[in-house]
Amino acid sequence: MNNSDYNKAEKAVNETENNLKNAANDVKWKVNDLADKARDYINEKRNNDEEATQEDWLERVKSNITDTWDDIKDKADEAWEKTKDAAEDVKAEWRKKTN
Repeated sequence: MNNSDYNKAEKAVNETENNLKNAANDVKWKVNDLADKARDYINEKRNNDEEATQEDWLERVKSNITDTWDDIKDKADEAWEKTKDAAEDVKAEWRKKTN
């Protein structure tokens, strides 16, 4: 197997790593953002003279987390497929060279 094949495999791994890092960075509600959203929720309820409840708040969070999880899962699936494809290419090249 030549250097070019190893370079392709390494590049695929690097792209996968970057995709996963980007997915983690793209999470919609980071801790500070979540705290801001909680304050906004409380103020919204106060301004509308409504009761802020834990159940209502958790429903909002749950909805957002579901969307976020779907986004992360999609990125992870994409990264997995790219890495798997690159690994299969490297294996095929290795087989060609050793047979």
